[in-house]
Amino acid sequence: MLTIRHADDRGHANHGWLDTFHSFSFADYYDDEHVHYGALRVLNEDRIAGGQGFGAHGHRDMEIVTYVLAGGLAHRDSMGNGSTIRPGDVQRMSAGTGVMHSEFNASREEEVHLLQIWLLPRERGGAPGYEEKRFSDADKRGWLRVVASPDGRDGAVTVQADASIYAALIDGDEQAGYAVPAGRRVYVHVARGELEVNGERLGAGDAAMIEAEEAVTLANGREAEVLLFDVA
Repeated sequence: MLTIRHADDRGHANHGWLDTFHSFSFADYYDDEHVHYGALRVLNEDRIAGGQGFGAHGHRDMEIVTYVLAGGLAHRDSMGNGSTIRPGDVQRMSAGTGVMHSEFNASREEEVHLLQIWLLPRERGGAPGYEEKRFSDADKRGWLRVVASPDGRDGAVTVQADASIYAALIDGDEQAGYAVPAGRRVYVHVARGELEVNGERLGAGDAAMIEAEEAVTLANGREAEVLLFDVA
């Protein structure tokens, strides 16, 4: 079964410096039908104006993955990490027992466009941690590249959650398939462009929730960038 959720059905808030869409209940947006999808708790699409961002604030008991689509995001945290995350970078911060961090647009002029993902951890109270890996366009071109997983396989960042994240770039005749493990569900988010997911046409910001299917096929893309989440 495939259920489509269109981009315009997401929660939305425009704070001037931050234009944000929420796929799941977050902040002032609440939808009891979209609180989480398995371990996938938050999927926010953020556009942050130049020179703006989130000042120091705390998190705990959450796996936070940041995926930048355009621009640069400057990260600082209480573990001593500092980096600017750019397209191709995947950042994982395990909040565990508690961590403080800040996130600001690294440019004074250009907007930064990103996805921030929160995954529910398998266990509460773990040690905070940080990891960052880079995946080039070639790494993701025409197939689903694992970028985050519980075992860190194939160079992915390691998440303490029952979820794996794959990224793909699909254009023209390119096609990617995913064999869904027994008992698992899949959430496909189109970050930009458009393509067909199991024959259904999706555009930027659209998502497909897929249950009781053996496979997922991504095809007929037009400059599409896609994230696929495998969850219980």
